[in-house]
Amino acid sequence: MKLELASDRCVGHGQCYARAPELFEPDDDGYSILKVDGDMPPEQEANARAAVNSCPEYAINLVD
Repeated sequence: MKLELASDRCVGHGQCYARAPELFEPDDDGYSILKVDGDMPPEQEANARAAVNSCPEYAINLVD
């Protein structure tokens, strides 16, 4: 499973890195950056789903 982040839709609410700091981090301006490239560790799936569900801009997706 992979995470996708639509950076152009991110407005920096910070919900993703608050819920899943293992998967996301803020850049210098507070916008989200993915910390994983390629397949996400399976043990992080619940955190990834929490981040997806918390994004008010719907900028994060999980892809099989």
